Amino acid sequence: MPGVLYRKERDVLEFLAQFQRQYGYSPTLAEIAKATAHRSNSTIHTIIRSLVEKGYIQKVDGNTRVLKILDPKIQATLLGNSPSIELPLMGFIAAGRPLEPHTDPNASFQISASMLSGSKTAYVLQVKGTSMIDDGILDGDFVVIEKTHDVMNGDIVVAIVDDNLATLKRFYKENGKVILRPANATMEPIYPNTCTVQGKCVGLVRKFIS
Repeated sequence: MPGVLYRKERDVLEFLAQFQRQYGYSPTLAEIAKATAHRSNSTIHTIIRSLVEKGYIQKVDGNTRVLKILDPKIQATLLGNSPSIELPLMGFIAAGRPLEPHTDPNASFQISASMLSGSKTAYVLQVKGTSMIDDGILDGDFVVIEKTHDVMNGDIVVAIVDDNLATLKRFYKENGKVILRPANATMEPIYPNTCTVQGKCVGLVRKFIS
């Protein structure tokens, strides 16, 4: 799964997809800066480098004007061509506390269908806290979770640990023992005595309040 998008990165990626659809080639740094209200080309260069590192785009060798969006499902979403789907909003997840049900048992949340594999049941949780901020998951964000017990090192998971406490962390298994690592330099990893993975994070939605 590509890395989590910050808003400024999504703005650049969205303009890139729309420009390429209209003209058939990539915009210049100056054109991207103007369209996304950035004053500096160097800022756009930094954002593009981040998008490359996160696996969203690829520079084509021999042509600096060509930036390829790697996942066609992501491109379809950015261009508004991807269908949406409603998932149940199950509740809140806060590090070190039990999962908290949503106040409305019938609450739902609309997401792009391109986020899902289509092979697993999915739901949405709202994040409370800052344990994953270095991965761009902020307090109040909504994470899309696919139910699965089959996860790999580095996946962001919902896990139930020890005394029925829930947490959203990166999963690692080393020497047969589970380690749950936060994405916050001020927090320590969790070494649970018991751990049950409830699902894997496959997407993030942020609501901006104007």
